[in-house]
Amino acid sequence: MPLDGHSQTLDEELLLWLGDESADIRQADAERIRDIASEFAMGFGALADIGPAVTIFGSARTPPEHPDYELTRRVAACLGEAGYAVITGGGGGLMEAANRGARDAGARSVGCNIELPREQQLNRYVDIGLRFRHFFARKVMFVRYACAFVICPGGFGTLDELFEALTLIQTATIRHFPAILLGGEEEWGGLLAWLSARALADHRIELGDLELIHVINQPEQIREIVQHAHRRQREYAGTRRRRRRPAGPRAAR
Repeated sequence: MPLDGHSQTLDEELLLWLGDESADIRQADAERIRDIASEFAMGFGALADIGPAVTIFGSARTPPEHPDYELTRRVAACLGEAGYAVITGGGGGLMEAANRGARDAGARSVGCNIELPREQQLNRYVDIGLRFRHFFARKVMFVRYACAFVICPGGFGTLDELFEALTLIQTATIRHFPAILLGGEEEWGGLLAWLSARALADHRIELGDLELIHVINQPEQIREIVQHAHRRQREYAGTRRRRRRPAGPRAAR
């Protein structure tokens, strides 16, 4: 039992390595691999027919009376009305607001919850609720089934998700994905100014990398960006599929 009195999660157990582990612990990794594979299979099976979706990240601690809650709810509803499912981490705060907005619009509302030392419960606006024991498996679901990311105000977890998304976009691991920051210049201006004054000025990133980021507060404008990106993704995927199409009998001779 950890010193703080909370039970140990599988992620904590996985990442705690002291270098003098017993043979039993080392051999247990084969079973761990099977557990990880089953977790991916669970997520893939549950979301295989979800259709186009947008992942919305944000703080779990924002109360319903906060303006960010209502804005997030309106953004999710606007996306839902346009035919997009909404995926969140399934918790409270702005995740709840996004799932609630999807429910308002009659769109599919997905929550990918995570096992934590302090329990995080699925909010009541989730239609498809998944519970993960490994952060990395959960993160794959956020990316694989989305065509865009909306990043609402949040803490360390939200910032982690923002920069992981930007890294995937920058490296063309995912293509034509907009990263939309909700909250305006007052929320994000300091971060963007630092990136420009330090990372860009020191040539650690390029100007085009900063242009991957959209700072927007209007739900309708967010919807337009998402729809444009989704069209580009479909065009790109169609081109790739045509290139991979096997040659016919005549061409194969």
